[in-house]
Amino acid sequence: MPPLPSEQGTIQLDLIGIGTGNPDHLTVQAIRAMNAADLILLPRKGSAKADLLDVRRAICEAVLEQPVRMVEFDLPTRDSAGDYIDGVQAWHRAIAAAWARQIATHLPKGGKLALLVWGDPSLYDSTLRIAGQLIGEGMAVDVRVVAGITSIQALTAAHAIPLNRLADAITITTGRLLRAHGWPMGVGTIVVMLDEGGAFQALDPADVEIWWGAYLGMKQEALIAGRLADVGTEIMERRSALRQRHGWIMDVYLMRKST
Repeated sequence: MPPLPSEQGTIQLDLIGIGTGNPDHLTVQAIRAMNAADLILLPRKGSAKADLLDVRRAICEAVLEQPVRMVEFDLPTRDSAGDYIDGVQAWHRAIAAAWARQIATHLPKGGKLALLVWGDPSLYDSTLRIAGQLIGEGMAVDVRVVAGITSIQALTAAHAIPLNRLADAITITTGRLLRAHGWPMGVGTIVVMLDEGGAFQALDPADVEIWWGAYLGMKQEALIAGRLADVGTEIMERRSALRQRHGWIMDVYLMRKST
């Protein structure tokens, strides 16, 4: 973590959920917070994911009603070699250091900083943990979360389905955990996030239905639903084609076991 100026003032850090990238998904609270910011940081994730930066820019252009300073910065990449948890924690430290450099440069006396977070900062997102690293290093940071529409909400809305069946439990998990442990015991509905692709292939597809969505809320939105045994291959082929076309993909899916 770079040293902070001795006169560094308090940073009000607004972590603003922006849903799935559609400006219509922003809440009134989110729009007000963006307009009240002294600085909005926009991360660059490399040329392959330039569309993600473009979406953030488009959201700012759509909702900002007054001049707000926007600064782009290069987001560190995660080293995928070695232990997963150690790699993620090192990555978070690197991101916190990148934030600290931008704060020291652009808000040396403190102020209101906004970061635009996909979905909601509370759901499978590490922005709150990274903000905690700044606080742990002694920076005066007042964190506020502005809730956003999650990819799960966008998925169920796109397919017009309820998240849970009557009196049934749900589990939200990741592709990595689904591959490692299979279908959770005693649960009829699962939502799978952060899947690098096709974790459902590790399951017995019998009596499983799936609702899949990619780029939810965006112009390139793609949806597939049906019996896993019938549409699993179609999902994998569509996912591969979309990723090749756009250079990146964000998808999520819900599965139910038939009663």
